[in-house]
Amino acid sequence: MKAWLTIQPAGIRLTLHVQPGARKNEVAGEHGEALKIRLAAPPVEGKANAELLRWLADYLGVPRKAVTLLSGERNRHKIVAVDGLDAAAALAMLLAQ
Repeated sequence: MKAWLTIQPAGIRLTLHVQPGARKNEVAGEHGEALKIRLAAPPVEGKANAELLRWLADYLGVPRKAVTLLSGERNRHKIVAVDGLDAAAALAMLLAQ
């Protein structure tokens, strides 16, 4: 299992390194102990956080309410919970590039 993915009772927890202000939203591979995500949204007034949660839900095929920001609201290092998703399925989707 990857260091950035933890199995939880309700789903999974992801440790992310987020780069706002990119050209497009995408998974950019591993960044140390985290998974790097590039976001097109700017890092102002919570726009990048909102876009991260919306994009992750869409990318992983879960409802938006299943994705929760646990920590890192004002930081590039974020921890996100995704309910109702199997770890193997998440790995396959996040590492398929």
